[in-house]
Amino acid sequence: MTSLSPRLDQTFRALADPTRRAVVAALGRGPASVSELARPFEMALPTFLQHLRMLEQSGLIATRKSGRVRTCTLETRALAQAANWLDDQKTLWTQRLDRLDALVLALKDKEDG
Repeated sequence: MTSLSPRLDQTFRALADPTRRAVVAALGRGPASVSELARPFEMALPTFLQHLRMLEQSGLIATRKSGRVRTCTLETRALAQAANWLDDQKTLWTQRLDRLDALVLALKDKEDG
């Protein structure tokens, strides 16, 4: 199966990790420095920076450096693309399940009638 959107694949791959999801959630409250974001996690800073790098490569966050402080911000475009894909899947499956429900009811009515 081939991907229709490599960027969407990167987004879901980045969001597959609980550390990266926690970072995205934290940035949903507003921009934060790398040290602020790393504080809750019990891991070496280089390991944490790998998580940030993946989030940045996937387009979920942007970073900028001001002096010695690197600040991260949430980029909503990648999240919106993922949300749109999930909404499309929900619509598709709701329609399929509605048709299945209608078929089951029709078969039941036929059996009862």
